[in-house]
Amino acid sequence: MEILVAISVMALGALVLGSAIGYAAIRFKVEGDPVVEKINAILPQTQCGQCSYPGCKPYAEAIARGEAEINLCPPGGDEGVHQLSELLGREYKPLAEESQTEKKASVALIDEADCIGCTLCIQACPVDAILGAAKQMHTVIIPLCTGCELCIAPCPVDCIAMKPLPETPENWEWPYPQIDKSPDAATHAPMPTAAADIQ
Repeated sequence: MEILVAISVMALGALVLGSAIGYAAIRFKVEGDPVVEKINAILPQTQCGQCSYPGCKPYAEAIARGEAEINLCPPGGDEGVHQLSELLGREYKPLAEESQTEKKASVALIDEADCIGCTLCIQACPVDAILGAAKQMHTVIIPLCTGCELCIAPCPVDCIAMKPLPETPENWEWPYPQIDKSPDAATHAPMPTAAADIQ
């Protein structure tokens, strides 16, 4: 009888303690850092690792902590650096040399006739954009592909190539304005006075 009472008391104590912890988890829930979320929203979500971080979110967190520069993302390009500069109030810097040059939006395409179904590209893809099975032909799900190029190196038969996305009204982006801050830029050309002057 005493054992049953002891077990009941322990169960009741565990129930009370569990309820208290659950209430505290809901009541004092800490939301993610809004600055990190804003930075992450600017990044292209390619999860390509070209910034030396394992994905866009870790890179965003490092930027927010002040541990990473804002110019390490080639897929985000110059426009992404400008947006991060404006958001964070940091000085604009061109893309870092080690980040190579800005890349145009592209997707991976598999030459399905040469594919041997090794699945190495599937394992390398960070966004699960490749469909296939072992010893079967693979293909890329174009709308999911972020163009990170991580699937190219593992392919033993070199049947994957990057193809630029054609420019459409849906993916076209207004180019970021380039501001000339040189001293010579202070002398402005006269404004056009007639519609014929605007060519």
